[in-house]
Amino acid sequence: MKNIRLRDLPSFLSSLDPNDHIILNLNINMLQTAQTADAVIFNTFRELESEALDTLSSIFPPLFPIGPVPLLLAQTQQNQQLESIGSNLWDEEIRCIDWLESRKPKSVIYVNFGSITIITLEQLCEFGWGLANSKKPFLWIIRPDLVDGGSLILSPEFLSETKDRGLIASWCEQEKVLNHPSIGGFLTHCGWNSMTESMCSGIPMACWPFFGDQQTNCRYACIQWGVGVELDKNVKREMVERVINELMEGNKAMEMKHKVLQWQKIAKESTAPHGSSYINLEKLVNQVLVKGKI
Repeated sequence: MKNIRLRDLPSFLSSLDPNDHIILNLNINMLQTAQTADAVIFNTFRELESEALDTLSSIFPPLFPIGPVPLLLAQTQQNQQLESIGSNLWDEEIRCIDWLESRKPKSVIYVNFGSITIITLEQLCEFGWGLANSKKPFLWIIRPDLVDGGSLILSPEFLSETKDRGLIASWCEQEKVLNHPSIGGFLTHCGWNSMTESMCSGIPMACWPFFGDQQTNCRYACIQWGVGVELDKNVKREMVERVINELMEGNKAMEMKHKVLQWQKIAKESTAPHGSSYINLEKLVNQVLVKGKI
C-alpha cells in the first residue's frame, strides 16, 4: 500500500482505546483462520486492487476477487426468485425516486452515511448548512438513529431555505438512486459497499470516513483512484459547501467524473463473461465448491 499514512489505516489500528483492541484481536484471529481456508473471496476486482491482491496471494490460500458483486449479480442472476434478496437494513422510501424524476441530469448531490455511522447534532447542522449554502439540489438520507442521543432537530430556517431543492428521507434503495440520471455526486462515509456501488454507477464522491476500513477506502478513492475528494474529520459548513461545489462543478469535478467513468467501464468488463471476476467465480465454483463438495 504505497504512500499510506497512519491516519489512513483502519481506526482500530491507531486507537489507544482498549475497547478497540477487541476488534483488532478479532481481525488477527480471522486472518489466522483464513490461512487454513481452501479459498478467500473478495468483493473487489483485480484491476482495482492488483498490488494488494498480489501481496496477499503470497500469504493466503487462493484468492478469488469476484466483485463488484452488484454487477456480477446482474450478469449471473437467472432465478427470478432471487431478485428480492437485498442487503438493506432499513425500509426504503419509494418517494426518493419519484422526487429525483423532477430534477435535471447530474444536478443532485446524494448524501448517505450508511447504516451504522453515528454523528453529533453539531455535525448534522454543519452538514445541513453546507448543503444549503451550496445551492445544489440534494437527497439526504437521515436514519432515525443517525444522531448521537437520538434527537433529530432541523431548524425551521434550514427547512425554509432548502424546501424547494432538498428531500430528506429515512432510507432509500441506494443502487437505484446512484444510477438515476439526476445524481451528480455522492457524499459518503466511504463504506466499501457504498464506494463500489458509486463507482459502478459512475458517480464521484465527497468522502467523510467514520471508522474501520473507511479511512483506507477514502485514501484510495481520493489519491489512488482519483474518484473522490476528502472532507476533514472536523466538519464545518464552509468546507462542506466548498467540497460539494468542487465535486459537482469545475475542472477537478471533470477529472473525477472522467476517472470514475473509466473505473465503471473496467468494473463492467471484469464482471462480464470472460472478465476477471466472472472467470474467478467460475473457478471458485468448479475448483473449490464442486471439487471440495462444500
